[in-house]
Amino acid sequence: QKELLKYKQEARNLQGIKDALQQRLMQQDASVLQLKQELLRANMDKEELHNQNVDLQRKVEERNQLLAEYKKELGQKDWHLQQHQSKLDEMLRQLSEASYQQVDLERELEHKEALLAHCMKREAEE
Repeated sequence: QKELLKYKQEARNLQGIKDALQQRLMQQDASVLQLKQELLRANMDKEELHNQNVDLQRKVEERNQLLAEYKKELGQKDWHLQQHQSKLDEMLRQLSEASYQQVDLERELEHKEALLAHCMKREAEE
């Protein structure tokens, strides 16, 4: 009977250990399940970030292409502006020369008019 009590006590101890181990196993299973859910969420977040990154890279490439086109257009406009500036400078130089010639011609005309008036006065006196 002592031996039977001893085995019953041992069986109760083993049952307690078994229950504790089952409890621990259920907690670990719950933890594993939670970790799997977190991993799934993290993978989904990672995939979403990857897609956003791809989208942003595509937008950056589009913007870079636009920027390159704008730079090209700006270069062409700068070139045209330089061409027009050169023509304007040349025209201003020619206008300045024409102004000097006009002043010289006006002086010469005034001188000839004065000579003509002088000659006419002398002829009228004669």
